[in-house]
Amino acid sequence: MNGAPRSGKSSIAAAIQKSFDGVWLNLGMDRYKQMIPEKYQPGIGLRPGGETPGLEPLIVELYGALYESIALHSRLGINIVSDSAHHDWYSRPLNILPNCARQLAGLPVLFVGIRCPIEVIMRRRIETWQSGYLEDGSVPPPVLRWQEAVHRPGIYDMEADSSLNNSEEIAEMIKNRLVEKEATAFKILAEMDGSG
Repeated sequence: MNGAPRSGKSSIAAAIQKSFDGVWLNLGMDRYKQMIPEKYQPGIGLRPGGETPGLEPLIVELYGALYESIALHSRLGINIVSDSAHHDWYSRPLNILPNCARQLAGLPVLFVGIRCPIEVIMRRRIETWQSGYLEDGSVPPPVLRWQEAVHRPGIYDMEADSSLNNSEEIAEMIKNRLVEKEATAFKILAEMDGSG
């Protein structure tokens, strides 16, 4: 799953783990970030804007390691749900998502875009972190950048809006989509060279 922070991805991942048959491990961004030492934070959660170019080479390596782990688990027959917030708004294009897609070539991948209106994201930020709008009532620029950057290029096998459906409903939609037809988003993304 791919979407902005506070769009509901972690809750959907938990609903998948609870309701899907078999073992589903969460090898997502939040879990992975917890393993990264403090001096390298926010790790793969580096927000859009190119604010920390010195950290970017490590980001490429960390995403590579995460996706190799996902691939290994999948090859061993272990189901994976991964919640991420991919973007390519670094100090220069890093093409992380196409590279990650290439790492999972030949494996069954359903790429789900989780959308959520900015007003709902702001409400959730306030509820979770007591951090919201700026003094002038505007949305903080980093939050706007996430909203703008996370769905580029926007190639998904399916999309869901977490303001319209709850986590359990979206998990059920994903479950139904898994059996409907072949997923192609990662095949398309793997063919991108970073210029598209």
